[in-house]
Amino acid sequence: MKKVSIKDVALKAGVSIASVSYVLNNKTDSRIGKETADKVIKAAEELNYRANTAAKNLKTQRTNIIGLIVADIANPYFSQIARIIENEATKKGYTLIIGSSDENKEKFESLVNMFYHRQAEGLIIAPVENTESCLQKLQKQNIPFVFIDRYLPKMQADNIQINNYEISYNVTQHLIEEKRKNILLVAYETTLDHLIQRTKGFKDALKKHNLNYKDSNILAVNKDRIDEDIDKGFNDLFQADAKPDAVFFTSNKLAVSGLKKLMKLGIAIPSDLAIVAFDETEAYELFSVPLSYVSQPLSDIGTTAVQLLHNKISDPSLPFQNIILEAKMHIKDSSKI
Repeated sequence: MKKVSIKDVALKAGVSIASVSYVLNNKTDSRIGKETADKVIKAAEELNYRANTAAKNLKTQRTNIIGLIVADIANPYFSQIARIIENEATKKGYTLIIGSSDENKEKFESLVNMFYHRQAEGLIIAPVENTESCLQKLQKQNIPFVFIDRYLPKMQADNIQINNYEISYNVTQHLIEEKRKNILLVAYETTLDHLIQRTKGFKDALKKHNLNYKDSNILAVNKDRIDEDIDKGFNDLFQADAKPDAVFFTSNKLAVSGLKKLMKLGIAIPSDLAIVAFDETEAYELFSVPLSYVSQPLSDIGTTAVQLLHNKISDPSLPFQNIILEAKMHIKDSSKI
């Protein structure tokens, strides 16, 4: 079947090729009236005309594609952010393509290469550990990107963070004010700075309130063995003489796994154990006690990321920005006396 061209639409509508181009590209021209525009649109619909976007891109040097790389699209935190970014990107005329790295360095670098070859105009990225060299190469190729959720301190790049240290300090202080003295932090084994800041806020709050920090105050969990590490760690910790009287989970995946284990152990919450979790997820609603949690400003993160990237695409000479947004603590029954 012969592909319908802009010339065919012009012939059917009885107007010039230029007029068809103006109408179909949503451009304005005072010489083109509503009657002409209606003729063009009707002719295009009857002929099933589809614009040759590849040719258009060659002419404008624009693809209007941006990429989003998240750590795990199945995680409610990232799926919600992806939806916000998609909506905001659409408003600005971009098509968003999403990839999930699964916290895997090789998969992350493969996604970066895919976006490069798809001629994405820019990327919004939740970076994986030890990917600095891949991203430095991307910068040399003059492709702008914005970090969300986490960042790489050794890299100069636009990034949007939350107040990780402060919110973790505040959560720990809240638990101390609720008379908890043996607080357990459940955190990932990681070199990612945003998670290290959460641990640092926890440790500093203990020291500030004269609670001795011990190695047993932190359960370090491997991201590939979450259930196994929590299962073993909780079995050991909650059978010890000095059992934890509070737990602070630094991610929603850790929290969901930990809550399942605590239910199996039959620990009374909050009388025997106070709990605070990072990030929201519908799974918390299934827990028997309303859960205290930390919420991140997802809408602000998503909209700010798209705006930052759009600005950088429009003007690559703009200076890098480091934007810190505030997370909030929501106190429910699980962490009250």
